[in-house]
Formats: sequence, structure tokens, C-alpha cells
Amino acid sequence: MAAARKAERNGSSIAGLRVIVTAGASGIGRAIADTLLASGARVAICDVSEDFLGDFRKAHPEATALKVDVAAEGDVDGLFEAVARQLGGLDALVNNAGIAGPTGGVDQIDPAQWRRCIDVGLTGQFLCARRAVPLIRRSGGGSIVNMSSAAGRLGYAYRTPYAAAKWGVIGLTQSLARELGPDNIRVNAILPGIVEGPRIDAVVAARAEQLGRSHEDMERQYLEKVSLRRMVSAQDVAAMVHFLVSPAGVNISGQSIGVCGNVETL
Repeated sequence: MAAARKAERNGSSIAGLRVIVTAGASGIGRAIADTLLASGARVAICDVSEDFLGDFRKAHPEATALKVDVAAEGDVDGLFEAVARQLGGLDALVNNAGIAGPTGGVDQIDPAQWRRCIDVGLTGQFLCARRAVPLIRRSGGGSIVNMSSAAGRLGYAYRTPYAAAKWGVIGLTQSLARELGPDNIRVNAILPGIVEGPRIDAVVAARAEQLGRSHEDMERQYLEKVSLRRMVSAQDVAAMVHFLVSPAGVNISGQSIGVCGNVETL
């Protein structure tokens, strides 16, 4: 019996669940992988950073960790072939990989940077879902969680490539939820807001420089647009992923779920 079916008899347990987490060696992806492993899931991750992959392997020698660029079709094919061999199948995919992309006016953005942001943040999710679905279908059903952003529901001036990719993720999620529901595959998107850590620090710094503001003033301006007036943590996002891939989320599909403190505008 598939691990997903076994889990359905055990409340919210995900013990034995076979999961891929893309960009799982640092940041939000690492928090997700750590959380799922701690709950007994069998996890495979990929990332582009050998340094982060090395740290992950030291912490989790039992897990599969491969260097993969999700925008490269051959890399993605290799990932899923390895996971099929090593895990014997798949129950859930967490499409977490994405990049911040450039900050600038539309007339200032290098088309190559635009393409790279879309390729990683949107096309990469398609490439992974394309390979994951047959495996999850053979398992009797399961879950796909796509990482979008608050920028996936709000316009985001000067971050056009990023926002376009994240809006695209919502369309991908809605379409796959309808397409795959009859196969007992539920598909949802998570929309983090301002997630504390080095990535948002870099984004704030770039925007502050562009506007001639201090980093502190720029960060304060960002948080004034959040109802709870605070950033969220990577662990907050990981907890939502855990819920969605677990039996507790068995009837949640086609949803875009904000983990953001209610970002009002960007």
C-alpha cells in the first residue's frame, strides 16, 4: 500500500511519506526539509549550491541531496530518475525553487535576467510537476505544493519578473488542481510574505539604494504594509507545507494560502 494511503490512517502523521523539496538546502526549503524529516518523511532535496548541499548532507546523511538546476530539463529528469530508484516512488512534491530576480524599472531590466527569473520560478515548477505527476499517480494520489508569494496576488513595482513568475504559479496551481483532482492529487500554492533572512535583506537593500533611502527606513516602509507589522519565518511556511502534505490537508486543493501576516500592498 502506498505511503500516502498508510498515512491517511494515522491522523496527521507523515511518517514514510516520500517527498521531493526543490531548493531544499537553505532558507525556506531547508526549513521545509528539516520539518518533514523530523516528522518521519523520506525526503529528497535538490539545490544549485554545493556549499548548502554539503551542509544538508552532514545534517541528514539519510536523505537524498542532489545538485540540480530546476530550469534545466535534463537536470530535472535526472533528479526524478534518481528519486524513483532511491525512494521507490513519490507521494508529494514541494516546488520551492525560485529566485528574487532583478530590481529595476521595466526599461532597465536585462531580458536575460527576466528569462532566468521566469525559468527558475515558473518553468522549473512545470518541469518538476511534469515528472512528479506520473509517480504520485502510481502511489494512489498525494500532494503538490507550489511556492508563490504575496507578489502572486499583488502588483509589485520594480520587481516585475518576480511578480510575473509568482502570478504564473497561481495559474499553474489552479489548472493542475482541476486537472489532477480526479487522480486524488491535490495541488495548492503557498504565498509567503516578507520572510526574515538574508534574501529579504538583499531585496530591501537594493530597493533602498534605488530610492536613496536608508535600509532601516526601507524595512519600516515594507512592514507598514503588513497588517501584523512583522515578518514571517521560514518555519511558519514549513508548518503550512507539513499540513498540506499530511492527511490533515486531504480535502484542501486549488487554494492559494497566504502565510504573510496579511500583506496589504507591495
